[in-house]
Amino acid sequence: MEKIYKPELIEETLYTNWEKKGYFKPHGDTSKDSFSIVIPPPNITGTLHIGHAFQTTIMDTLIRYQRMKGKNTLWQVGTDHAGIATQMIVERKIAREENKNKYDFDREDFIKKIWEWKKESSSTITEQLRRLGASVDWDRERFTMDKGFSEATKEAFVRLYEDDLIYRGKRLVNWDPKLCTAISDLEIEHKIQKGYMYYFRYPLINRTMTKHSQNYVIVATTRPETILGDTAVAVNPKDFRYKDLIGKKILLPITNRLIPIIADDHANMKKGTGCVKITPAHDFDDYEVGQRHNLPIINILTLNACIRTSSEIFTTDGKKSSVYNTELPKQYHGMERFSARKAIVSELKHLGLVDKIEQHDITIPYGDRSAVVIEPRLTNQWYVRTKSLAKPAIKAVKNGQIRFFPKQYENMYFSWMEKLQDWCISRQLLWGHRIPAWYDSQGKVYVGRTENEARKKNNLNSSIILQQDNDVLDTWFSSSLWIFATQDWPQNTENFRMFYPSNVLVSGFDIIFFWVARMIMMSSYFIKDKNNNSQVPFKVVYMTGLIRDENGQKMSKSKGNVLDPIDIIDGISLESLVSKRCDNLMQTKLEKKIEKNTRQTFREGITPYGTDALRFTLAAIANTGRDIHWDMNRLKGYRNFCNKLWNAGRFVLMNVKHKDYNFKKDKKFEYSLTDKWIQSQCEITTKNFTSHIDNYRIDLAANSLYEFIWNQFCDWYLEFIKFVLTKGQEREKEAARYTLITVLEKTLRLTHPIMPYITESIWKNIKPLMYGIEGDTIMLQNFPQYEDSKYNQEAINNTEWIKKFIISIRNLRYKYKILPNKKLHAIMKINPGEKKYLENNQNLLLSFSKLKKIELINEHDKLPPYVTTMLIGKSELFIVMENLTDKRKELIELNSKMEKIQIKIKHIEKKLDNTNFLSKAPKEIIIKERKKLKHYEETIIKLKEQKIVINQITTV
Repeated sequence: MEKIYKPELIEETLYTNWEKKGYFKPHGDTSKDSFSIVIPPPNITGTLHIGHAFQTTIMDTLIRYQRMKGKNTLWQVGTDHAGIATQMIVERKIAREENKNKYDFDREDFIKKIWEWKKESSSTITEQLRRLGASVDWDRERFTMDKGFSEATKEAFVRLYEDDLIYRGKRLVNWDPKLCTAISDLEIEHKIQKGYMYYFRYPLINRTMTKHSQNYVIVATTRPETILGDTAVAVNPKDFRYKDLIGKKILLPITNRLIPIIADDHANMKKGTGCVKITPAHDFDDYEVGQRHNLPIINILTLNACIRTSSEIFTTDGKKSSVYNTELPKQYHGMERFSARKAIVSELKHLGLVDKIEQHDITIPYGDRSAVVIEPRLTNQWYVRTKSLAKPAIKAVKNGQIRFFPKQYENMYFSWMEKLQDWCISRQLLWGHRIPAWYDSQGKVYVGRTENEARKKNNLNSSIILQQDNDVLDTWFSSSLWIFATQDWPQNTENFRMFYPSNVLVSGFDIIFFWVARMIMMSSYFIKDKNNNSQVPFKVVYMTGLIRDENGQKMSKSKGNVLDPIDIIDGISLESLVSKRCDNLMQTKLEKKIEKNTRQTFREGITPYGTDALRFTLAAIANTGRDIHWDMNRLKGYRNFCNKLWNAGRFVLMNVKHKDYNFKKDKKFEYSLTDKWIQSQCEITTKNFTSHIDNYRIDLAANSLYEFIWNQFCDWYLEFIKFVLTKGQEREKEAARYTLITVLEKTLRLTHPIMPYITESIWKNIKPLMYGIEGDTIMLQNFPQYEDSKYNQEAINNTEWIKKFIISIRNLRYKYKILPNKKLHAIMKINPGEKKYLENNQNLLLSFSKLKKIELINEHDKLPPYVTTMLIGKSELFIVMENLTDKRKELIELNSKMEKIQIKIKHIEKKLDNTNFLSKAPKEIIIKERKKLKHYEETIIKLKEQKIVINQITTV
């Protein structure tokens, strides 16, 4: 083994060998249980970030663990075609390189450009997965636009349509005016911004008056431009102020359209004026009000959110209506929506109809790709009817066929599923699964897997011209089929029967509705057993938290705080990191802020940590919370942990290799109590680790490894062994060496699922020294089992007593600044039940604790002057302190420290009591101040405890 742990020398070589030898493939033994996981398909457009690495670590830990338990394992890998994101990238590419846009190409040529880009660029993610150690079966890699998956997607669409679960209708959707497509809720980022609430007077007609003798009502809005599409004003039916106005008419300003006053609970009596303008075509809540009251729907905006030259008017079921004139004021024709807002407010001021304007915090929806404000828009789209699909999906979770971990996410799942709305599955893009529907000249729709099938099913001859729908399916539609379409569906192959359903789905809670729930619905509908009962897609849903940056912010490209796992593995210079974070920003105005934050956080860039340190860090922080804060200091700590394990491996090799001992399993060794103690600790760790993994507590599993390897094996046992190897009898040395190598080998197998590279490397070096181990890789060895025969409680009691003795002496030296090599005089009143611990280990205690002697006294013997007292189990340990410390000087120093810290505490308390500071300071700053206060308060407690200890140094 190399003297220094250098992950860059071992990782890629090992992975290449694993992949080449087919270790990641299912072994195909059908007599063994199968275990499968599907990877949430990352988008082909980008690179994996730390959140992907987090989930990859969890999945790989689970699959390696089950593989070592002998199961027929499959980790299904693949990528998603990412409709909007991919099309945007290619559009920018052809604009930059060819000075063209998508309209300069016909559909087929533009799609060809995208396939060319994919061929050149899509290997980035797969290479990242390899660097992360992902043991996926690469020969089974899938893509949501590959031939088989495309056929499966068409099959699903056609079956749902034939069963009347897919329909085309005119409804309100989230519309991106820049990309000119409908988008999902997940593709929207809500931002709170300063804006205005406008209060306008809407005139009543026919001399109608309010209870306050006003000939108008006042409505409030943040979007004055939508006035042009108003079709009613709503008041609450219980609002006495407006009860007499229900059914009366209003003359809508600017358009002079007569609209009714209606009664609806949507109007909140305690909010605003109690009067709510209703614009069904441009607000989701208003749309629902319009549906309840059969109001006309007036669209006033173009596809790119400019004012139309004439409005579009529809009935509640999407048919054209002539109830109103379609004319819109000429002065606004073609005007961009925000310019129109200013112009309309100006006109209303001129008309004397502005009551007041107030500053107001507004939540505004932005497209996460386009960075423009999203508009509700009435369009023709394809929808999935979800009510009937939801029922078996809800039942599957309620009856325990599917378990969520953590369990609280079940409530989130039920809450959404029970309020489910029909799902818009069409997008106005070129890249994606083109909808398998064709139209004749009259607009009648025909659905089929191919045009020929559509013609055949509907008896259409070749003279009837059909035009295929230009829209594509929402990426989430094809992704909802991922779990079974990757396993050959709709064919019922041996592969499908072997690996469907999968065992566990690892996913983020933020897509529980968009992906997880929809996979359950689709699987329950399409996959049935021989009795036609719905089959679940997976048995466990493991919901991970969201990794946030060091300031608690969500990581995103637009914020410039994303961490690329490869930069952590290989390291990156500060200048390269700044460049990487600032390049290709959608919002270039943020560049300076991002650069400043990056330079402050990573003053020297990122040093290389290797894959195992990254993986162990991610495993250790995989708690059950929704928010997980990334901490570079923990990463540094776990890199040191890797060093510790590597050095332990070298120590074992140096002390076992070339020694002429027979390590056969049937040989009888005379184990010391410390040998039995470390064996027992190893068994406890094996038992705990297995339990934690089986219960999806990867964090607890990692922490149990850390505690055992660092604190028990390295810090204590290796130190004990050094004493034995230098001063022990030959039979003790032989037993110690056997214990060293067997415990290390078992520990490596235990650790392998989380840290595959370092464990494989050390294991390959110690394997020749072991008896009866076959195979060339640790990943195909049996996972350790708990062996009760190796658990020895007496050995644990003995060694824990020794440790407490040694730690007490070390703490005493630290507190009183006594030199480590200064020999101390120890006196003990030993408990009879603990006397054997002292007798069995006296030489070790004298050596480790640097004691002159351990003098035993009884209850009535007199103690010398200046002693301090410590409890070791049920025994009393006294250390003679004469000439070792100046009690008066120590107390003066402690009092001085406490005074300085008290000043800092008062300063922070004053700051936190200041309401002005609390209202203006960023949340993360306030959190930091509170943490500092807690730290100082805890320090004061510790200093007080030190004063007590010093005062206990008594003159007897």
